[in-house]
Amino acid sequence: MEFRESSLEKLVIPNMNYKHLSEYYKGKRVFLTGHTGFKGAWMLQWLNILGAEVKGYALAPLNATDLYNCIDGDQLCNSVIADIRDRDRLISEVNSFQPDFIFHLAAQPLVRLSYQIPSETFEVNAIGTANLLDAARALQNACCVVLITTDKVYENNEWHYPYRENDRLGGYDPYSASKACAEIVISSYRNSFFNPAHFSEHKKGIASARAGNVIGGGDWSKDRIIPDVIRALQKDEAIHVRNPFSVRPWQHALEPVAGYLHLGTRLAENPGLYSQSYNFGPFAEDNLTVEELVQQAIQYWGAGSYESKMMTGQPHEAGLLKLDISKAINELGWKPKYNAKKAIAITLEWYKAFSISQSEAAKVTRETILEYAR
Repeated sequence: MEFRESSLEKLVIPNMNYKHLSEYYKGKRVFLTGHTGFKGAWMLQWLNILGAEVKGYALAPLNATDLYNCIDGDQLCNSVIADIRDRDRLISEVNSFQPDFIFHLAAQPLVRLSYQIPSETFEVNAIGTANLLDAARALQNACCVVLITTDKVYENNEWHYPYRENDRLGGYDPYSASKACAEIVISSYRNSFFNPAHFSEHKKGIASARAGNVIGGGDWSKDRIIPDVIRALQKDEAIHVRNPFSVRPWQHALEPVAGYLHLGTRLAENPGLYSQSYNFGPFAEDNLTVEELVQQAIQYWGAGSYESKMMTGQPHEAGLLKLDISKAINELGWKPKYNAKKAIAITLEWYKAFSISQSEAAKVTRETILEYAR
């Protein structure tokens, strides 16, 4: 893969209809970790539409109803079921594929679960990231590497100020702290082995992406608000809202996935310039409380009720979190396409389709991506 040299002034930021993505990914080899996960499956489907040759690396899907199974993910990629902590296996799989792009989504992604398995969370999220970067070091070909962390990498002071990429990293809970560790790992490897000043020697562009709270069809994770809402609605039970007044940067899964793909094209254009960290989140007005999100979900579903009460004796979770996305807007030309209401509506439509059949949900998944890309 050849990188095109250019400066920021010479780059023409494309109209964000994402039709330009096929120019970069069609026929290219893309190594995607976490491809069986919720967000990874959305990305896998989009890469398939773009005509990329994808090799996935992840643990097996947890549930028969997971999005990966709905879209018949095994038919969309060369799927390797393995652990990101298996360094030798990971390096071997990456090296045998010789990818043009690597997107690292594999993770232990749940805050509450991280209290139950803290050391494993650190192993997967921090050491797993180091393993992936070791695999990139072993590559001889040029490669764009986008590593996905989270909006929770920042030392959260529970203030209304939205966090910028140069704010202090930290984390109260093991999940957040493990992702902050991953960002430090990425920064260390970039400085030590993939320094932009020496790109001609290593030929790697290394960027990290920090996305806000993601919703969308195909998520059945425990202790996530949309899956909890859907399970209650399907059983005609009241929705139990654990932290009704917590504010989150809600966005549809396609928003950050589009950002990751777009960041990959920027690395291909100018790896030295874009080997940085970027926030991907909604506009400020779309930072809703959990209660507001549940109310809108009930409205779009057409039925349901909820019980809103603060629970005591629960693991700590941040009450307020906002992202500053001005860097991604100004430097990458990326911006959100859907407001919170649209994101919730699209998400509920997917679950309605799933209630008909998995094949109907798969059809909606593809149509949603095509509509977004327009």
